[in-house]
Amino acid sequence: MGTCALSFPFLSQFLANHFIPFVCYLRISFEAPQKIPSSPFMDGFCRPIGQKGAPMYAVLKSFGLKGLNGFPVEVEADISGGMPALSIVGLPDSAVRESGDRVHAALKNLGFKWPDRRITINLAPADVRKTGPVYDLPLLLAVLAASGQLEPPPKDTAFLGELALDGSLRPVSGVLPMALEAAAGGVRALYVPAENAAEAAEACGSEMQVYPASTARQVVDALRGIQPILPTIPVPFDPADAWNHVPDFADVCGQPLARRAMVIAAAGGHNVLLVGAPGTGKSMLARRLPGILPPLTREEAVETTKIYSIAGQMPAGRGLVTARPFRSPHHSASSAALAGGGAQFRPGECSLANCGVLFLDELPEFSRESLEVLRQPLEDGQITVSRAAGSATYPSHFQLVAAMNPCKCGYYGHPTRQCTCSPSAVRQYRSRVSGPLLDRIDLCVEMDPIAFDELHTAAPAESSADLRKQVLAARAIQAKRYAAPGYEGVHCNAQLNAGQVRRICRMTPGAERLLRASYDALGLSARAHDRILRVARTVADLAGKSLLDEDSLLEALQYRAQEKVEL
Repeated sequence: MGTCALSFPFLSQFLANHFIPFVCYLRISFEAPQKIPSSPFMDGFCRPIGQKGAPMYAVLKSFGLKGLNGFPVEVEADISGGMPALSIVGLPDSAVRESGDRVHAALKNLGFKWPDRRITINLAPADVRKTGPVYDLPLLLAVLAASGQLEPPPKDTAFLGELALDGSLRPVSGVLPMALEAAAGGVRALYVPAENAAEAAEACGSEMQVYPASTARQVVDALRGIQPILPTIPVPFDPADAWNHVPDFADVCGQPLARRAMVIAAAGGHNVLLVGAPGTGKSMLARRLPGILPPLTREEAVETTKIYSIAGQMPAGRGLVTARPFRSPHHSASSAALAGGGAQFRPGECSLANCGVLFLDELPEFSRESLEVLRQPLEDGQITVSRAAGSATYPSHFQLVAAMNPCKCGYYGHPTRQCTCSPSAVRQYRSRVSGPLLDRIDLCVEMDPIAFDELHTAAPAESSADLRKQVLAARAIQAKRYAAPGYEGVHCNAQLNAGQVRRICRMTPGAERLLRASYDALGLSARAHDRILRVARTVADLAGKSLLDEDSLLEALQYRAQEKVEL
């Protein structure tokens, strides 16, 4: 009796606090709707404002990355009854799954209400993996639209951007290829973080506008018509000032043969190997090559910018890449670093050097596996990265400039310093560079030590501007020649295929006899034969000759790499 008396007050309190409100809830739910206190975001019947009687569902448009191209993604949000939870489906990666926490915090910090119900987010198409934080902004807007706190945006509007916890927008990678896909897919308004606006604006046509935003609140206010955002105006493409940031050839003392080889390489797009003792100027010459190359065309700039955007190496606020890339990876770089790969198929150094120069210093110090990776892009101008999850193909139209010492100690054949390597050690060192790779190098130059008088001469050396005039004149001849039908995709002599070499590289009778004798004496392969003709064609273009004569062919033959590297 005493126990019941003691427990009765607790029982009555339990019924008052839990059971009676639950019965009232059931009555409200199953009987006619009754008015209950409203909230700033809900009407009197616990339905979202602006969505009375409508399903709590919204869909927004965004974009993802697959290789070098973008693809459309629909961000669907559904709010239903049940315990409060957030589920993201549609093959998301870890960064996408974590976006729910970022969106939850950002939405509350911006002053909106997070729905206390079950939220399901679907990223369609569901069979393509979604990567990165690019879906944060459209996910937040989809939740707001599904909960009735925002009118659904127009169907021709798309959104990209990563969210900070306070609701500000951070830049994302791969904006240019996604913006190009958006323009091609009929999107008229694209909202992106402010740092990505200049890049995305390069994809604008007459139909699409790019709107930069610093916070998600700005996007919401613009969609509500409270505070419109001014669209970004594309910056005119001007690559002319890119030459001003490259070192000048006038700084290089002596080395007339190597300088000539660099001019030929720039004029015809050929690969170069520089062999010489330490301190002969190999790296100096290589770093000055972009300063005499022709300026990037807009098509080349767009292709190169897409690669850098995907790799996340675009400077904030920049539009297109205007300077030809110069990449110089360390000799410890792995084959994956050169070719590209990883879980998200990131481009490697071969692709980052697209339309520019890939400089490999200390060539024999690279692993054999890493060097053999170069064979496909050198031949095809593209590289395909294949993994278990799929494959991606990236352009790799680069000029290879390699430098190496003649031996391990660096002084084999030096006129004044003694080499400490044995003959077998020299052969072993040089054999690290395979014959098939050497066969893909058009020009090889042996560089002698610079004499004292060359360092202190008063005569000025040719500047990059002087050498550039020769290169541009030869490139103008090639541009006119390859504008004819049948040469699509060919911009310089190095890009000629075997059939085109036969048609373009016509010789005088004396030059043909010289080539026949050299073919037999040197044991040339068919690939080496064609490469010699391409170099000779460039030498003839620099001299303004229509036919390949003996002088052009002799100069091309003297740059053969096999005989200078193999002992």
